[in-house]
Order: sequence, then structure tokens, then C-alpha cells
Amino acid sequence: MTLIPVNTTLVIGLGLIGGSLAKALRANRRFGQVLGYDRDPAETEQGLLSGVIDQAVSAEGLASAVEQADLVVLAVPVKVMETVLAHIAPFLSKQTLVTDVGSTKKNVVEAAMRVFGQIPEGFVPGHPIAGSEKSGVAAADADLFKAHKVILTPLAQSSEAAVATLTALWRSTGAEVLLMDVARHDEVLAATSHLPHILAFSLVDTLAREQDNTDIFRYAAGGFRDFTRIAGSDPTMWHDICLANKQALLGQLDHFSAGLAQLRTAIEQGDGQTMLGIFTRAQAAREHFSRILSGTAYSQNMNNLSVIFRTQPGGSVTGSIRVPGDKSISHRSIMLGSLANGVTEVAGFLEGEDSLATLQAFRDMGVVIEGPDEGRVTIYGVGMHGLKQPPGPLYLGNSGTSMRLLSGLLAAQAFDTELTGDESLSKRPMGRVADPLRLMGAQIETAEQGRPPLRIKGGQPLKGIHYDMPMASAQVKSCLLLAGLYAEGETAVTEPAPTRDHTERMLKGFGYEVVQDAAKASLSAGGQLQACYIDVPSDISSATFFMVAAAIAPGSDLTLEHVGINPTRIGVINILRLMGADISLNNEQEVGGEPVADIRVRYAPLKGIHVPEDQVPLAIDEFPALFVAAACAEGETVVTGAEELRVKESDRIQVMVDGLKALGVDIEGTPDGAIIKGGPLQGGEVESHGDHRIAMSFCVAALRAQGEIKINDCANVATSFPGFVELAQHAGMKVSKEEG
Repeated sequence: MTLIPVNTTLVIGLGLIGGSLAKALRANRRFGQVLGYDRDPAETEQGLLSGVIDQAVSAEGLASAVEQADLVVLAVPVKVMETVLAHIAPFLSKQTLVTDVGSTKKNVVEAAMRVFGQIPEGFVPGHPIAGSEKSGVAAADADLFKAHKVILTPLAQSSEAAVATLTALWRSTGAEVLLMDVARHDEVLAATSHLPHILAFSLVDTLAREQDNTDIFRYAAGGFRDFTRIAGSDPTMWHDICLANKQALLGQLDHFSAGLAQLRTAIEQGDGQTMLGIFTRAQAAREHFSRILSGTAYSQNMNNLSVIFRTQPGGSVTGSIRVPGDKSISHRSIMLGSLANGVTEVAGFLEGEDSLATLQAFRDMGVVIEGPDEGRVTIYGVGMHGLKQPPGPLYLGNSGTSMRLLSGLLAAQAFDTELTGDESLSKRPMGRVADPLRLMGAQIETAEQGRPPLRIKGGQPLKGIHYDMPMASAQVKSCLLLAGLYAEGETAVTEPAPTRDHTERMLKGFGYEVVQDAAKASLSAGGQLQACYIDVPSDISSATFFMVAAAIAPGSDLTLEHVGINPTRIGVINILRLMGADISLNNEQEVGGEPVADIRVRYAPLKGIHVPEDQVPLAIDEFPALFVAAACAEGETVVTGAEELRVKESDRIQVMVDGLKALGVDIEGTPDGAIIKGGPLQGGEVESHGDHRIAMSFCVAALRAQGEIKINDCANVATSFPGFVELAQHAGMKVSKEEG
């Protein structure tokens, strides 16, 4: 978009915000000469003397300055906005850009309508979310807006060029620019800024009027001081804001009052579970918002966070390590524990972004969940019909498991839901769960080509079906079985090849009857889930990277502790053994219905094989690492029957083909797999395409590479394996992480 040339900028109002903007623009010199006017001539003069503006404008010269300006910024109090607009309107040309910095927008737009009659195309309201306890032009700070947000609220009449120019202006100050409609802006700011300020004012005023207020304030702790600091803001300004944003603020006050009344009732009645629910949800939300601000939250689009892995060639892996808990079991523990009667205790929960997305979704549906704290989670189940409508869409980050399994469970609830995800998840097909759910009577809307978001209509009676899956998928099977918990009659799923059976095993662990007959799993509605204890074993998918590392790196001898060896998940062990890997299982036992063992892997030369197709579904998530093993093996490895790899977080076949070719490997992709010829690996640069398993697999490849490997776009490793780099370094891999 072509920007509108700005040779002269006029800032009207040289307080903290107006002065800081003028100073920033004068410093970067991208928007011409900076003129400044303030109704207090002393402030204008101070702005000139301190270098905030290039030229001071007097009251007598304001009309001429407006005529000269290409851009006018109104940094004046909300209550005088209409007066100022009326004063300058006769001198504005049709080409002049006009914006403001007020914290409410509806009244600004209404004032502009009254003054102009028709909104000029150069008028774009704005609001920088920044401030300071200091005020006046003497406090002007050119860096005030750096790493802060500025909200622009373009109108229907605002030209695209005007919006683009003002976006560029604010970005030149270091701010992040967001676009929002006027009504939504005022609602959001009423909740996040205006409400906290008036609560702080009210609390301090209430306590100050107490007879013993001296002792109250004398012994006030840090929390009181932190919360009430904003009561030191300008009372006149907040008087104006409350009146300007009256309706939105009253709505938020009513909403807050209702929540406070609920808490009061819980305290009065000694209702500990309700109190705990409020406190844990608030704590989780606060931590979640903090992670958003620091760039580490699951609900942040991880593609905005630049993470690069650099690996140095050579080395070996030795010792004993324990990888994080099984992601599949962690997801299901939250889901079934929430639907159970009683309190479910979980140990070994995976505190990765995907699992946390599932946990947060159930908190949003009214389930009280304590933790996670060092892998321990306590779930206060609400029963089969106790979930509540979430306050908004359920955001699931990058977790396809969460979306596919929840779609089945939510298809039978009494309320409507919407499931959304990040950019990567929004590209993944959901038709293979939506289509059979529709056969059961569910009403589900998807975006184009069956992709998210999913909008699920509540209150739909479901009927059980007998479904023959066209492609083996544990997620599709689990989705339909969870829907079957609520469906009339029997729900049965037959799979073309065995897939992981964690859902069936855990349902039985919660006391629900599931019939497993060869390739078919079936259940009927009407049962109940009873709370239990779940010990989540280490994730064999996460262990795979270290198993392959030990198998390909000479001198390696590595033990992976307490790894789940569910028969439907051990395809990677079977395939590596067929290739000649030295793998032994020790301390085998069963924990909570799931078999576990310590896996010891010692280096041994690998040879190429034709991977048996019956092993492919048992190792579907492990193939990126297995491709690396094949590249290090003697001879040719052929993979077939793995077309599901093309619809994972990325097209894993194509991405691995491209990456290994970049490292000099002789590899050819096929529609359902690849043909890989082992040989030496060079160093190079590869793209993970935001796929966590791709990123970690190429870290393993470095053990046999002849040079450094740079792996781009690795932020999503946090979705399944928090602490991967640190654990890899501990085991002996030469990998480092760079964030930007």
C-alpha cells in the first residue's frame, strides 16, 4: 500500500502522550517537521526548548499551522475533543490526515460526525496503550511507545492509504499496531483499563473513609500498594473517561459485580470448591496473560516467535534420562477426569503447550483444575453432563489432538462451541472427524476445505453408528468413541490397521465399559466415569529422538526411563530393531493400565529396510526421526502406507525430503512415503515449517553430519517437549537455541 507523504506533522496537546509522540517523530525524522501546540503557552515553549518539537505554534498561529500540516494529531482530553475539532475544521484540507490518542472512541467518532457532517477519508481514530505516573511535556519520552500496543479504529470512510500511513507512523515509534472496530475497542478498554482504575479509586476511597484508616494504610502490604497505584491517576481525566465510555463501563461493572456476588456467596456458605474454582481459574488466566506478554503462551501464535536451533556436528549420547510425560495420555487424563464423578489425581502430566491448551479449554468450561505443578494435576470432575458453555471460542493453539477429540465430546453437549487454533492448526483438515460426526447427527460447520475453526451446534441428539475408518487414525477413533458416550445405541469404530488405544484403556480405567474385538472398538451411552489416579508415563514419541540419536551415533549408550510401551505405540522400537538397532527393555511393569519400561539403546550399525506397512500406524508420529535413521543406515529404506504424514502439522513427507536433500541425502518422496538411500550427511540450513517433530529430528541428524545444521522456525517444539534443548545438551548433543 502506498503511503501518504507527510512533510509536516502538527501535534495539538503536548502532555505526556502528545509530547512523547512528537519527540519520537522528531527523532526518527520519517514524518517531516514536527509542530506543537498546547493551550498552555508555557508547555509549548517548554516543548521547543527541550527538543520535543521543531516549531512552537501559538494560539494565533494555530489556523495557519493546521493549513500547513499534512497530519494533525489530537492529543487533548476527551471532553474537549469536539471543541478542538470544531476550531480546526475550517482549516483542514481534504488531504489532511487526522487522528487522536483518546482512550474512548465512540464519543470521538460522534464528535467528528457532528463537526464534519461526513467523516473525512483521512480521519482514523487511534489509542496508544502507554503511560506514566509523570505528566506534562517535561515527561515526554521518545521511547514511551516501544513494545507497547497502539489500537487504530478505522471507520468505513477511512481510506486504506490513511490507515497504512498511520500504521507506519506508530510503528516508527516502536509500537505494535492493532486494528479494531470502535465498539469493540470501547468494550475491551472498559474491561482492561477503565474498570481496574475505578475499582482502585473506589477501594482507596472506601478504606480512607474508615475510622481506623491510619492503621489500615500503615500496615498495607505490597499487594495493596500494587493494586491501588493506579488510583494516583488524574481524577479529572478519569471523570471524563467514565462519562465518555459510560455504557461499556456499566456493562463491565455489572459483569464484575455478578462475579463478586458469586464469590461472596461461596465464602458465606463455605463452598470451598467454588472458591477454589474461581481462584485457580484466575491464577491460570493471570499466568497465561503473563506468558502472552513474554512471548511464551500457548495461545500466542507461536509463528510470531522466532526460534532457531543450531547444531554442531558429531558427538554421542550417554547416561540415563527421563523425557516428559506422554502427550496423548495427558490430553485424555484432563478430558476424562473432567467428565468423571469425583477427584482425579494425575502425576507426570506433560506441561507442554498442547496439553495446556486442553487443560485451559476445560477450565473455560467450568471444571476446577489445580496445577500443573511439577507434573501433578488435580481435576474436580463435574460428571458426564456438568460442562458449562465457555465464555468464548476455545483456542487450542497448535493441538490437533485437542481439536479432534474435543469435537466429538462437544458435539453432544447442550451448548454451542467454537474451536479455533493458531495459523498452523487452521490449515489442517478436520473433515475426517466432522463428516462421521455429522453421520451421528452432529451439526458442525467448518471453514473452506473442512479446516478450522469448527462451530459445533449444541443440543443435538446423537445416534450411534458403525464406522469403518478409511484411514487408520487414533484421533478419529477417539473422537467418535467420545461422541458415543452420549449417543443413542452402540457406537463402533473399525480401523484398517491398529492405532494407539489410549482412549479405550483410559475409559476402562475410569470404569467405563469398552469392548475391543480385533480391529473394532465399541461402547454404548449410559455409563458413568469414576475418578481415579493416573500416572502418565514418559512419551515414547519424545523418547524417539533420543533412541534414534543413540542408534546412529558411535559410542552411544543411553537409557530412557519409565517410557510408555503401549503395544499400539511401539512401532518405532520394532522398526529400529528391524534396521539392526541394539534396543533392550528393562524394568517392565504396568502403571494405571499402561505398560512402561526403561529403554536402553546402544549404538550399532543400521541397515536399510522396507518398513512393514502394519508398523506404520504404530509409529506415525515417529517417522521424521526414522527418516534420519534411514539416512544414516547402509542401503535403501522404503516407506509406504504413510500418507497420513502429509496432513500432520506440516506435510512431513515433503518437509523431510526437502530438509534431507539440503543435507546431501539421496531421498525421493512418494505419495505415501519415501525412498531413502543412506550416506554421509553434510551441514546446511533446513526449514522445519513450524513442525516440532521436524525441528527435533534435524537436531538428531547433526550427530552424523559433517558440518553445522541451522534449523529455522522451531518455536513449536514447546508444544510437545518443553526443555528439549536442555535435555539434549545433557545427553551429549551439541545444540543451542536462539530466540528473536
